[in-house]
Amino acid sequence: MTKHPADYYTRIADNFIRLYPDTAAYPSEAKSYRWNYEQGLLYNGFINMTAVTGDKSYGNYVKKNIDYYIQPDGTIKTYRMDQFNIDNIGPGRALLHLYSLTGDKKYLMAADTLYRQMTLHPRNPLGGFWHKKIYPDQMWLDGLYMAQPFLAEYAKMTGNQAMFDDIALQFRLVRDNMRDSVSGLYYHGWDQSRKEKWADPVTGLSPEFWGRSLGWFMMAMVDVLDTFPEEHPGRKMILAMFQDLSDALLLVRDQESGLWYQIVDKGTEQGNYLETSASLMFIYSMAKGANMGYLGTDFLRIAHDSFSSLMSQFVIPDSSGNLFLQNVCSVAGLGGKPYRNGSYAYYISEPKRINDFKGYGPLILAAAELLRGSR
Repeated sequence: MTKHPADYYTRIADNFIRLYPDTAAYPSEAKSYRWNYEQGLLYNGFINMTAVTGDKSYGNYVKKNIDYYIQPDGTIKTYRMDQFNIDNIGPGRALLHLYSLTGDKKYLMAADTLYRQMTLHPRNPLGGFWHKKIYPDQMWLDGLYMAQPFLAEYAKMTGNQAMFDDIALQFRLVRDNMRDSVSGLYYHGWDQSRKEKWADPVTGLSPEFWGRSLGWFMMAMVDVLDTFPEEHPGRKMILAMFQDLSDALLLVRDQESGLWYQIVDKGTEQGNYLETSASLMFIYSMAKGANMGYLGTDFLRIAHDSFSSLMSQFVIPDSSGNLFLQNVCSVAGLGGKPYRNGSYAYYISEPKRINDFKGYGPLILAAAELLRGSR
């Protein structure tokens, strides 16, 4: 296992703040100045880095960003509940963190709004949350990370123990309907109605094992365990799912690089590539799993080795020492316009973006967790 000094990890968070000092948004994209899940992912990374290092500058950066959106009455600027987009729940964990830190009720009122969305959010006939209103009856792995850790933390803060039954249901539906029994991997999407063109007419599943969707799901499980009651039967189920998928992912890890491919089980096929956001999500989840005792210590060694490999190959400094993360798939989804059919050819056709926040957030998360594990 490769050991590094603390600043090897903290410089990753410092670098982001240096590159984006005013706000966590892409300067050239007006649409990124909206309440969105990519920023929520970054907030989680900075909150973790503060927890590990005690350096409040990372938490202050989160507060500065959140305060742009949260009005004194708890209104969330740019947020629209009527979209019923589960992605918009993602930044809610930062609201709960800031409320617990400051006692300022505007953060709790904003979190209450996100919780209210989930009480009204459409569901498929089995009780699974739709990914978005525009995607009826569909569950995507991504959505588990967006909503369930927030709901678990909200349930703990408000004492709503019954909410954990619903959280367990969401994971059970994914396990029972989206897991491949041969590989132990999970498909990206499931259309319970079987109406979408990308959905298998028998199973309702999308065709491929997309790396980042598996990464979202891994992080959802390991994070929701933080607040899931020890005595609740759903905790044992989620823990077993996490351990099972961790083992399955090791079987498709590229042995030479220690990383994972865009389509994780097709590393030798033309056009596939080592994708860094998924790799970092797996590294974070495995490191945290080992640190928390959910996984064996070998997983911490694997996470350290994979992280060192990724840093040497895909985090490139410029002449000023600024760091740039390569090989991040900029976006991928199912359906919509133009139509995304979930095929192998589709996933490898999506462009890559340097320092995409969906990669940089997990880079900070992984760095913080590995720093925790090295102490």
